[in-house]
Amino acid sequence: MENKPVVLSIGEILWDMLPSGKRAGGAPTNFVYHATMNGGDGYAISAVGNDQLGDELAGEVHSHHISAILQHNSYPTGTTHAKLDENGVPQWTITENVAWDHIRLNHDLSDLVSTADAICFGTLALRNPESRETILALLRDARPGAVKYFDINIRQNFYSRELIDELLEEATVFKMNDDELVLLRTMFDIPEGDEAACRWFLSTYHLDYVILTAGSEYSLVVSDKETTKFDTPKVSVVDTVGAGDAFSGTFAISELRGDSQREAHRKAVNTAAYVCTQNGAWPDYPAAIPDYVGEQASHTEDEDK
Repeated sequence: MENKPVVLSIGEILWDMLPSGKRAGGAPTNFVYHATMNGGDGYAISAVGNDQLGDELAGEVHSHHISAILQHNSYPTGTTHAKLDENGVPQWTITENVAWDHIRLNHDLSDLVSTADAICFGTLALRNPESRETILALLRDARPGAVKYFDINIRQNFYSRELIDELLEEATVFKMNDDELVLLRTMFDIPEGDEAACRWFLSTYHLDYVILTAGSEYSLVVSDKETTKFDTPKVSVVDTVGAGDAFSGTFAISELRGDSQREAHRKAVNTAAYVCTQNGAWPDYPAAIPDYVGEQASHTEDEDK
């Protein structure tokens, strides 16, 4: 039997309160769902409240066959609330001082992290000192050689240059989107050009990969060996929620299972595109994810020489 790579995510789990009703989410849990669906042994680490929303959220996670270690505490279960702007675009408010702000460090978590092949984390779950200290301690408990996948996931004002710098120092893989890169340019002395910016992060923080996703346009994966680029496939979009997390979970597990950078990137693009054609961040998978990329060639450094 094949040994599946062990993949963890640490951070927020919550209900998105939409005009149409509530929907379970949270970037780390989305990551684990797609890593698991692509052949990993995934675990989401978070916390919910001792309340009805917490019970319902735990049930929702279980019904989607997501392995989760959910601590229960006296804080309310996390929620976000959407308010539509004048163009009908939802503007999100993330409730503060909720259960996932208070993830406790314990021996069980430390023991699990010591077995992990990859750990995913972002900035949002470190907004509170208790979860921040727990997540940083767990990252430092990781076994040598473990992938530390920093999907920056900037939200509202829950970040700082100092926090981002600290997490980059811990990371081996860094993922951002094009909007986040614009913000990062105001904080760091980053050269112009998308690939140049990725290479700046790669060399400055001694990373294995830097990933830039540019929404409906393209994505880049940059390493010391090569740069791969795919245009974003044109699909009939139903819902883009969780597409970036689907990309991350797929790329991380594909690379761990021995795929080349180009193939891991290709699979990540296809999975993200598929998620956009479905409702919600945890859609059922077909027998095979469609190959939306098709015959599209990716750019590599070697091809430019």
